[in-house]
Amino acid sequence: MEQLNTLDAGFLMAEDSDRHVSLAIGGIAIVEGSAPSDSRFTSVLAERIHAIPRCTQVLRTHPFDMGAPTWVEDPRFDLTRHVRRVALPRPGGDRELFRVVADVVERRLDRDRPLWECWVIEGLQGNRWAIVVKIHHCVADGVSATRILTRLCDDADGLDSSVFACRVGPNRTARPSAHLRPLPDAAPRGPLDGLWRAGTAVTAAATRTVSGATEIALGLLRPAAGSSLVGPVTAMRRYRAVRVPLADVEQVCRTFGVTINDVALAAITEGFRAVLLHRGEQPRADSLRALVPVSVRSPDALDTPGNHISIMLPHLPVEQHDPVQQLRSVHQRLRRAKQGGQAHAGNIIVAAANHVPFMVSSWMIRLLTRLPQRGIVTLATNVPGPRRPLRLLDRPVVRLLPIAPIALRLRTGIAVLSYADDLVFGITADFDTAPDVEKLARGIETAVARLEALSQDPIVLFAK
Repeated sequence: MEQLNTLDAGFLMAEDSDRHVSLAIGGIAIVEGSAPSDSRFTSVLAERIHAIPRCTQVLRTHPFDMGAPTWVEDPRFDLTRHVRRVALPRPGGDRELFRVVADVVERRLDRDRPLWECWVIEGLQGNRWAIVVKIHHCVADGVSATRILTRLCDDADGLDSSVFACRVGPNRTARPSAHLRPLPDAAPRGPLDGLWRAGTAVTAAATRTVSGATEIALGLLRPAAGSSLVGPVTAMRRYRAVRVPLADVEQVCRTFGVTINDVALAAITEGFRAVLLHRGEQPRADSLRALVPVSVRSPDALDTPGNHISIMLPHLPVEQHDPVQQLRSVHQRLRRAKQGGQAHAGNIIVAAANHVPFMVSSWMIRLLTRLPQRGIVTLATNVPGPRRPLRLLDRPVVRLLPIAPIALRLRTGIAVLSYADDLVFGITADFDTAPDVEKLARGIETAVARLEALSQDPIVLFAK
């Protein structure tokens, strides 16, 4: 029997803190052809589900949080309880699909059963169907949730870690951070030289960790500028998805020397800027602090259940109107957050929490999740998906769309996923307080198109 670690258990407690919240994540696979029969789909799913950790297990809790919840095999496991089927109303386009997805997302998973569901959706335009896989965040992070979805597809055993890596342009060549590069040999080394260098490196690493932890604490405690982007949420959700060509994003990366994540966050920045202006609110430098998860999962642990993440809390530059300047600011702020030790500090904090008695850590988490936080405005997570097209039941999977959760007064959450030739933004939003989610989606799409056009503009290239 395995216990939940403190981070995984924290997602259950965050869900408990607000009856309007469902902390499930997942994805949507849109497949060519007619939907399979119930019997065929269930038989294929039964063959594949037992190879996926946690899909046949339930959580056993302990009175008064005397110990962390424990995973145990469900003696009453019944696959049919986890599979749902629904047909879209005509015409079966994205609008109808996204309404159903929003309805699926807002429903809480039953904690008396394994914490996942699979919805078969038929009646999509163009003779297509879809599956929605929904998994509680205590079971998986974005990387492992994507792996679970793809392992339900055909030839899952052939999907090694390289299949999930984003394509890399010249600017993405791996290189050590400045503070990790070896110093040049300026003089012969004495007997104490190695000890001196080791001590200096340890001191520098400790300083960065303390600095990063301080920045995280201030980010959580310092309120963002007052806006309609953060506040209480209702029980209903909206969902939208935007696809942009990955080739366009890579062109921007090559031209401006940035990463795919930089471009994605710059597009999200412009999307929120459009929303604020549409609502008659002035975008300010401290309007949009984003929670950006950072995977600390090693390549050989892609199929390991649970969350292997740290966080960064950058302010996104919604106050800037120039798209190239926005992109450069995002790049600089993310680099500063990484070099300043935020991600490393977050990882150490999470690891340290596992050594605190669970009764104490659970009490602290429950208290913190019930306080009305005002420092973070949105979630923006980026997960590399399969580079080659998948197949399900011997049919092509034409689109993969990610699903992000919202909680803790965040009214929007955005998950970014690369799949084959696309970069996809999946937006989950509160129904009542984010009725203009379409404006956010269009702003993201427009931002990428503008950056791609500017990446080929001779005047911009000369000025660069």
